[in-house]
Amino acid sequence: MSGPALLLVEDEDGARRTLAEYLTRRGYDVYEAATAKEAMRLWDAHRADLVLLDLGLPDLDGVDVIRRIRREATTPIIILSARGDERDKIGGLEAGADDYLTKPFATDELNARIRAVLRRAGGPDADAAGCLRLGPIELDQVRREVTVASTPVRLTPREYELLKVLLSNQGRVLTKARLLRAVWGLAYAEESAYLHVYVNRLRRKLSAVSGVSLEGLIETEPGIGYRVADGDWLREVPPSGDA
Repeated sequence: MSGPALLLVEDEDGARRTLAEYLTRRGYDVYEAATAKEAMRLWDAHRADLVLLDLGLPDLDGVDVIRRIRREATTPIIILSARGDERDKIGGLEAGADDYLTKPFATDELNARIRAVLRRAGGPDADAAGCLRLGPIELDQVRREVTVASTPVRLTPREYELLKVLLSNQGRVLTKARLLRAVWGLAYAEESAYLHVYVNRLRRKLSAVSGVSLEGLIETEPGIGYRVADGDWLREVPPSGDA
């Protein structure tokens, strides 16, 4: 995987391209949208790590985009808007945005805000650097990297998202529908077969490095969903090879 994925929603073509080029040079993987409709298509397809959103879109108000995303996920959202009225800021933040920058803004300030929001995205289980840890597992949300006992683990974007959601809710049962909405979107809320396949792939990949068996890491709650175990699930075994 590359760096954190950003969904940049901006209807002014020149401004969007300039900002996308800057963010790409800073190591982000940028998806661009000029309309709310295109933004939601890209959101459903890629599940970006963070959304940069202009409120003044040609087909829908940006606040409606925020509400749509918040029905499914806690993905960080930073509003980028020429609207300077306090009511617009409050409305966007109350709808679920995490931060607000009024145009024009310095790109380096935006980068600092992005990194700060990404560090906070893991919730109370993340450390000050934005890393989620459990036993030998570390998920770095800023670098978008996963390691087990310091050994890198290659995950697909969906596998990474699934692990991030699980590690952000350590010890808590997550229903199948909630996991499917968070990782795949509303259209997949009933596709529990997807979840079964991806959970098993995660178990195999995490167990296949450093001689550490993590088969008990993701517990199945029959008929309900899954949870990341908070008990004694670690045990040393010979390396099992690549998954």
